[in-house]
Amino acid sequence: MKTTDVQKLYNEYVMPTYTRLPVCLVKGKGSRVWDLEGKEYLDFFPGWGVSCLGHCHPAVINAIKHQSRTMLHIPNNFLNIKQSELASEIVKASFPGRVFFGNSGAEANEGAIKFAKKYGGETGRYEIITMKRSFHGRTIAAMTATGQDKFHQGFEPLIEKFHYAEFNDLESVKKLLTPKTVAIMLEPIQGEGGIHVAKPEFMQGLRQLCDERDMLLILDEVQTGMGRTGKMFAYQHYHGVEPDIMTLSKALGGGVPIGAFVVNKRIRKEVLTAGMHGSTFGGSPLVCAASLAVFKAIRKEKLLTNTVRMGELLKIEFEKLREKYPVIEEYRGMALMCALKLSAPSAPYAQEARDRGLLVNSTQGDVLRFLPALNVTAKEVRRAVAILDQVFAKLSKKQEDCSCSTH
Repeated sequence: MKTTDVQKLYNEYVMPTYTRLPVCLVKGKGSRVWDLEGKEYLDFFPGWGVSCLGHCHPAVINAIKHQSRTMLHIPNNFLNIKQSELASEIVKASFPGRVFFGNSGAEANEGAIKFAKKYGGETGRYEIITMKRSFHGRTIAAMTATGQDKFHQGFEPLIEKFHYAEFNDLESVKKLLTPKTVAIMLEPIQGEGGIHVAKPEFMQGLRQLCDERDMLLILDEVQTGMGRTGKMFAYQHYHGVEPDIMTLSKALGGGVPIGAFVVNKRIRKEVLTAGMHGSTFGGSPLVCAASLAVFKAIRKEKLLTNTVRMGELLKIEFEKLREKYPVIEEYRGMALMCALKLSAPSAPYAQEARDRGLLVNSTQGDVLRFLPALNVTAKEVRRAVAILDQVFAKLSKKQEDCSCSTH
């Protein structure tokens, strides 16, 4: 079978909801993947951040193998050892709370939104403030929470009432507050929005607002969680900021589908009780076993330390590229969640990198986004930067040649 054969099957049988790249990946190990024709790539955007330990990490594979021999699925009206252990692991790594398990980031965010609306129901509060450029998922409430018009088009009327504030602008948030506001929801670092990092004073200001008005601070850590920023969860970079609800997914399962939201125990009243929310497959023994292996590997291999070190190296190397190529306007990010803002469309640069064996992401039209595995090595970082150097050299020269020919 060839890639073109797979494409024909897709064209015939799979809905065209993605812009599919002409690459069929069939094997992965660490930060490397191979396509159907045997070409090797260095993957600096593994699974949209899902594969935080790289592809097919031995600890995750072994956990899945072992669990698959005993029990794959247990209905959630029975007790599940792995689910209880994982909930404990998440809480010990974050804040005192309780966990609900689902299958994805969108599902986690849907659950958090339902919780917030139920929380405010007794007092007639249901409005939620989210941020412009945010991304919270594709299901109807999560999509409405997403502060980007392009995701809303064609799906109106949207769910009421979400209001969109300017990220890192506390006054913008305050202007949207009403007596019906029950929650503020945001990503500590906007990922799909182009890698924008929340300022400490903004996060602290939001926490204070929520405390003063009995509102919930919901932090979407679907992409920032599980060590991506050099701490287990991104909120831990912000002094005095602890969320009322935190949502997780992507890297939580190291490659298998799992989502979760964690409700802080400071919320003392029972909000979602039996029958109010559920998920058939949420927190199965299989995915919980994989997730427990992710936590164990992060600790055992000291990956938070590695994430900080490799993030610093990547930043240094990116700054060198920025000084060399004027098309690079800015480095953005924290640790191994970072981006290069360009003064030109980023898609051609991502495509050229792919042609040269490096997988990166183009987002927001002019941003190259990078989410390498937490166990990426210095050698792999330098190889990726060397490829990018070639990419920028080629496309910058092409741009100059085009400019010359027009004069």
